[in-house]
Amino acid sequence: MSSGTILAIIIIYFGILILISNFVSKKDSSNDAFFKANKNAKWYLVAFGMIGTALSGVTFISVPGEVGNPDLQFKYFQFVLGNAIGFIIIATVLLPLYYRMNLTSIYSYIEQRLGIVSYKTAASIFLISRTIGSAFRLYLVVIVLQRFVFDDLEIPFAITVLISLALIFAYTYRGGLKTIIITDTLQTFFLVSSVFLTIIFICNSLDYSFTEAFEAVKDSNYSKIFFYEDYLKGNYVVKQILGGIFVTIAMVGLDQDLMQKNLSCKNIGEAQKNMFTFTGIFVIINIFFLSVGALLYLYAEKNGISVPMVDGVKRTDLLFPEIAFNYLNIIPAVVFLLGLTAATFATTDSALTALTTSFCVDFLGMDKEENQNKSNAVKTRHLVHIGFSLLMFLVIIIFNSLNDKSVVTMIFKVASYTYGPLLGLYAFGLFMKSKTVHDKLVPIVCIISPLICFLLAKNSASLFGDYVIDNELIIVNGIITFIGLLIISKPATSQTKF
Repeated sequence: MSSGTILAIIIIYFGILILISNFVSKKDSSNDAFFKANKNAKWYLVAFGMIGTALSGVTFISVPGEVGNPDLQFKYFQFVLGNAIGFIIIATVLLPLYYRMNLTSIYSYIEQRLGIVSYKTAASIFLISRTIGSAFRLYLVVIVLQRFVFDDLEIPFAITVLISLALIFAYTYRGGLKTIIITDTLQTFFLVSSVFLTIIFICNSLDYSFTEAFEAVKDSNYSKIFFYEDYLKGNYVVKQILGGIFVTIAMVGLDQDLMQKNLSCKNIGEAQKNMFTFTGIFVIINIFFLSVGALLYLYAEKNGISVPMVDGVKRTDLLFPEIAFNYLNIIPAVVFLLGLTAATFATTDSALTALTTSFCVDFLGMDKEENQNKSNAVKTRHLVHIGFSLLMFLVIIIFNSLNDKSVVTMIFKVASYTYGPLLGLYAFGLFMKSKTVHDKLVPIVCIISPLICFLLAKNSASLFGDYVIDNELIIVNGIITFIGLLIISKPATSQTKF
């Protein structure tokens, strides 16, 4: 498929999203619509749209790509099982709390429970974490577009990033969450369809029926799920499941992005139906993503295709687009492009909206009654939205100059450091009802904890007899933060108990 064809498809795709945005936000582009979708979202639309937000281009490319590693194979599914348990905990523990307190920003809980400095610290952690995480995700897709489209057009990488963020801004800045719930539903449809259609196309190319494809994947060297031989290694099943649980609680339940969508439902009952439905779909879709990975490697073996090299390093992230664009016919290539675009931009548009919401609510106080009717409130929100778009642009440019590792690995490693303090803060707030903290000391604890974790992770093999800390690092981070908060704690008054 030519670069011109790919570019034309992208233009048409974003044209549709911008038309939807203009239609949805035409009657109401207020802050209430942007932040909470007027608290009137349909739970089934939220549940389906969240699939695209939760999966992202990382899942679409990196997860199938890593299947070819003999030490990984279907290891990621262990992590997914932990994710599912984490989603259930969020639905039954955190969502009722957020609805009971009628929150716009979930970090308002920390303000009421621990104090204003703790609140600003939690919100700052989110802003840093989500900006970095979303930049990583967008970066992954931009390098694919750069390699297969914009290099041929001699457009620099930085301009490709800027164009991508400008398109996202164009359809999110007016309607925010109200628009995203609709556009993400459409994008998730493209994402899910592309997964199933890709399997069909590859099976046809390999002359497999579905039964034969299942047997081929099962009998291949790519389909091992549970790794329980060596607890010292990072792929050990218990470590992966525990990591999946706590990464999910931190990156979803304590993250304004996905929780903002849940809080747009009418009531807690609909929000929980959304989460339970989403969990089931999430697990099933990830099984298919891993299956796509195994089939891609089987196809590559049969046709003598090597994993693409970049600067002398194998990039498994690029195997899927390499096969889709250069070895399959035009229809599979279009399907792949739509799926990849949908997966990534459904994540990034949601993140930009959540970042804007958090800053406007947590730092500018736009949810407070005295600020809600200010004449310049919407204009200020637009400026904040532009600011976070530019910040993400800078982070991607920096990351492009530094990164040489698998993006999926990098994202979860960064999350272990940045989201761990959030885990500790909420755990302290929920379980230590009789205590609060010396508020001004909380930022110190939340800085020291990741630093200790960095040293532990870097030296874990020598410190703990060849034991390698992997996804469970976020648990360690949360525990250290929790202990630090206990050290600076004091008895709570009746006003600070929740």
